[in-house]
Amino acid sequence: MRSLARYRIILILGVLVVLSPVGARLLAQQVRFPPLNEFGQPDLQGYWSFGTLTPLQRPENLADKEFMTPQEAEAFERGVLDNREAYFEREPSGLDISYNDFWDEWGDGVGDNLRTSIIVSPANGRIPELSPGAVLQRSSSRDDVMSERPARFLLGGISKDGPEDRGLSERCLTGFNTGPPMLPSKYNNNMQLLQFKDHVVIVTEMIHDARIIPLDGRPHMPPEITQWGGNSRGHWEGDTLVVNTRNFTDKMASISQPYAAWGSAEHMHLEERFSLNDNGSLVYEFSINDPATFVEPIKGILHMRRSPDRIYEYACHEGNYALPGILAGARQAEALASDPAP
Repeated sequence: MRSLARYRIILILGVLVVLSPVGARLLAQQVRFPPLNEFGQPDLQGYWSFGTLTPLQRPENLADKEFMTPQEAEAFERGVLDNREAYFEREPSGLDISYNDFWDEWGDGVGDNLRTSIIVSPANGRIPELSPGAVLQRSSSRDDVMSERPARFLLGGISKDGPEDRGLSERCLTGFNTGPPMLPSKYNNNMQLLQFKDHVVIVTEMIHDARIIPLDGRPHMPPEITQWGGNSRGHWEGDTLVVNTRNFTDKMASISQPYAAWGSAEHMHLEERFSLNDNGSLVYEFSINDPATFVEPIKGILHMRRSPDRIYEYACHEGNYALPGILAGARQAEALASDPAP
């Protein structure tokens, strides 16, 4: 009986503590999602992988279908992986490709994002039409594709006259996926997010690019000061980190893919939103507003998963033997062509 009475007293005291203001605050802190960091901000820090099999643009036969069922997602993932394996089995020597499947880091699934494309607006999930005067610049993995400077695509070239005629990634100026916005590509689909009281830092593994983003309300730099990654300013809206970026150089495209570049980012306004969902994924939303390039804005959503690995320096310039080799080879070919045969 004495033990039962003691148990009742402890239970009553526990209830009183929970119901007290202090107890309620302690309980709220224990169940708070997302958790807060030492500055009282939602804690989004860590290493994140944004590799995914979800395509940037929705396949045209799925134009009205934004989401897959789990069963459809499983079949989609299996089909992509089977096709990839079959491709490398057809080309076992690997002599006609730059890297074999060992180096690829596309991801092996769609994770908890069952969308049929990263782009969610326009409603058909595809890049909208270009505005009058905007240009879609294309390149190739084999031959140069003649067009006007600047070369805004990532790989390939418009000629071999100089480094300015090669893709931005060949020149180690921007990565396949660094953006912004960050879009998954062949490998190094990783980033680190660091938080400080008045700043956040977004470090992408490719090109080891770091965006240092103030949160203190300071204005953007004057429009005449442009940068490859634009000029970013951030703030919090509830549990969501919002980053607004403008002042991009006109040498960047609004959207770049390895062998295609849409318009110029000179007048682009980019908004990025970062938040945690109930599964612990970092939901990354981006909105591109660039009337000079597209007839309507673009919105995309992808989910990043927390990575147990760290990111490493991507020493692009230090290891870029390809670019001087391409240009030196072209000069040698010109010399041979101008030298009359004996």
